[in-house]
Amino acid sequence: MKKVGFFRSIHVKFVLIYVLLILVAMQIIGVYFVKQLEQTLRTNFQTSIKQRVDLLAYNVVEEMEKERKAEDPTLEEDLKKILKDFDVGDSDITEVQVIENRSLKILGTSQSSNQGLVGQRTTVLQVKQSMVLEEDQSSIKIEQKTGHRIWVLSTPIKSGKKVIGAIYLVAKIENVFEQMKTINNIFATGTAIALSITALLGILLAQTITRPIADMKKQAMAMAKGNFSRKVKVYGQDEIGTLAITFNHLTKKLQEAQAGTEGERRKLSSVLSYMTDGVIATDRKGRVILINDPAAEMLDVSRETVLSQPIVELLDLDDTNTFEDLLEEKDSLILDYSTKAERYILRANFSVIQKETGFVNGLIAVLHDITEQEKIDAERREFVANVSHELRTPLTTMRSYLEALADGAWQDSEIAPNFLEVTRTETERMIRLVNDLLQLSKMDSTDYKLTKEWVNFVDFYNNIIDRLEMSKEQNVTFKRKLPKQAIFVEVDEDKMTQVLYNIISNALKYSPEGGQVTFSIKEKEDKIIVSVSDQGVGIPKENIGKIFDRFYRVDKARTRKLGGTGLGLAIAQEMVKAHGGSIWATSEEGKGTKISFSLPYERSEEDEWS
Repeated sequence: MKKVGFFRSIHVKFVLIYVLLILVAMQIIGVYFVKQLEQTLRTNFQTSIKQRVDLLAYNVVEEMEKERKAEDPTLEEDLKKILKDFDVGDSDITEVQVIENRSLKILGTSQSSNQGLVGQRTTVLQVKQSMVLEEDQSSIKIEQKTGHRIWVLSTPIKSGKKVIGAIYLVAKIENVFEQMKTINNIFATGTAIALSITALLGILLAQTITRPIADMKKQAMAMAKGNFSRKVKVYGQDEIGTLAITFNHLTKKLQEAQAGTEGERRKLSSVLSYMTDGVIATDRKGRVILINDPAAEMLDVSRETVLSQPIVELLDLDDTNTFEDLLEEKDSLILDYSTKAERYILRANFSVIQKETGFVNGLIAVLHDITEQEKIDAERREFVANVSHELRTPLTTMRSYLEALADGAWQDSEIAPNFLEVTRTETERMIRLVNDLLQLSKMDSTDYKLTKEWVNFVDFYNNIIDRLEMSKEQNVTFKRKLPKQAIFVEVDEDKMTQVLYNIISNALKYSPEGGQVTFSIKEKEDKIIVSVSDQGVGIPKENIGKIFDRFYRVDKARTRKLGGTGLGLAIAQEMVKAHGGSIWATSEEGKGTKISFSLPYERSEEDEWS
């Protein structure tokens, strides 16, 4: 699982939120407090100076309305003395000027360096405004030399209701802002200390909440890996403690459910693994989510490559069927994957997986290999057809001749014997056919047993060749390539005699006049190879694998004419297999055919019989 980033951690988020809330609260309080404090300090500063200015104005009015004698000091001198006394002991006031209304002449100033301004007209706009508007005019400005803030006040001087002048005052208000700066620094320092303590307390508080949650996260990760033995520690009886108890209870239930599910999964896995039928499961969209080994082998695919593949594509049905068609399919589908070289047929049965509400969750397809069954059915049908055909031909012939005899042909001394001879021949042919069929039936039965004994196969083979050589009617030469030493093999003499008789009889039937039949025995490590070859017309390559099938004939007309039933080599094959050997044919058209079969052979027993 991906590790949670530092700033995404709930612990950090909790502390940050806690600290930010405190910070926002303190900032709101600080802004309101500083604003109100600044307003109060400025108001107190300006009120204090205004009260002094009002007192000064009262004295100035007295001096300006006073009647003066020649020996009395001038108005300017009296105002200078008053302004000098006003300026003493107050370092905040920079300068105070008294201006006469009508001429706007400066009557006096408290600053000794500006005494040259006395008698000059003032150019200060605020002074004119205060006298015209008959009200105080004040503003805060920046002093160009020092860069400090100063407060400028112009107050009208009234005598009764008449404005007779104005007092112009410049005071240092920078001290008020310096005090505010000091207070802001104190407040910022206090805020930082408070936030540090708050953050520390927030961390401790967050741990009490996040520690159980962190334990539950570790438990959830362990559960995801299949470990249900771990328990979450309960730190208290609050909501988080209750959650931890519930989480532990959930873990126990999941452990029990997981154990049950795992058991069922193993049972299902065992069932699917040992099933001989192929099983394929899909999701609700028809994509493969499960396939067992038999199904993968039947379809010649690997499990990894077919997962998530549409089932109609996997079964090669996308041209004829859709997934919806398979959901509605009630009967089984025959899947024919046969090629020219090999026949391969599967039968697919489909079952829909759906909930009680009818919602389709997927589809189960069960595959059966019915290739052998189809082959057996086809052989059975062909066998019945061949037997019917083989019996119908002689029976039809016999009926025709018997009807002719019944109609009076028996009285004809020349025709009657021929008709009876044909009837006898066809009867013998049917008897041979029935005997061969009975022989095959016995060999197909489960209780069929061989009566084996040790024989010298070279002598045994020579005796059969001698017997057939004496009774042969064709002009055919026998050539023997047999070893001189004895080869002892455990066989059933009667059955092996029939095998060799059937093979040699076929060789004689297909050998041309003046031809040659060759007999040979070859020794191998654990078997002997017995062969019979002729110089007949041979067998085409496409038919050579079928000559051991029942009723199969390469040249049906010629074989039937020669009296064959088409079962000789089939019987030979069954008997050779019963002895633990195998039989095969090699042929070349126009040059002949060679039939060979093998028999188990142990060299160690040779000395015991020598």
